[in-house]
Amino acid sequence: MAVNPGGTKSDEIIVYQCIRVSKCSECGRELGLGDLLRIEAENHLCLSCSDLDHLVYLHRGNTALTRRARKHSPLHAIVVRFSKARKRNERQGILIEEAALEQAERECLADEDARALARERAAERRVRLDAEYVRKFARQIRERYPNCPPSEEHIIAERACQKYSGRVGRSESAKRFDLGMIDLAVWAHIRHQYTEYDMMLAESWSRENARNAVVAEVESILVSWSL
Repeated sequence: MAVNPGGTKSDEIIVYQCIRVSKCSECGRELGLGDLLRIEAENHLCLSCSDLDHLVYLHRGNTALTRRARKHSPLHAIVVRFSKARKRNERQGILIEEAALEQAERECLADEDARALARERAAERRVRLDAEYVRKFARQIRERYPNCPPSEEHIIAERACQKYSGRVGRSESAKRFDLGMIDLAVWAHIRHQYTEYDMMLAESWSRENARNAVVAEVESILVSWSL
């Protein structure tokens, strides 16, 4: 199998850490130094537009944790950064499904370093989440989708409203509880959690083809949640 610069396999999803200011080709969001982007057909895409924003970042350094998390996560992306000194892309970490990371952490609990990492992630999560704002966002979801499964509106709101994530819940429109932004958050949640969309991405489907393949299923669920 062919190998890309930085030691990544040719069929792996690669995400780049910005070394200069850029802009998302789809939504126009400014990408600053250190922000993550994916390149598709020479277009720079933020994680939200590349449908990878539901993944969490695991920095390199804990080999056992990374190996276990990657094993449990069919969809993942390798994060690299270009080194000007070495003239090559160097691996920085991995984007991984949160459930896979949590399972890997449970498997590593005998390791005190893994316990410390779990505590750090919990603390970071508390800082990122604005509890009152999330409650309001969740209430708007429940009002718009009254048949949404119990408590699922809170899951959607927490994921959409994480600070500094660039996700739809942090946009100015969403802060005014614009219905279009709420719909986008619910749509994305259904696509990732109730369809084979993530598996399609992991199998190298294009985002467009994968979205088209699941759109009817997503719309059907939206209708059932709205009744």
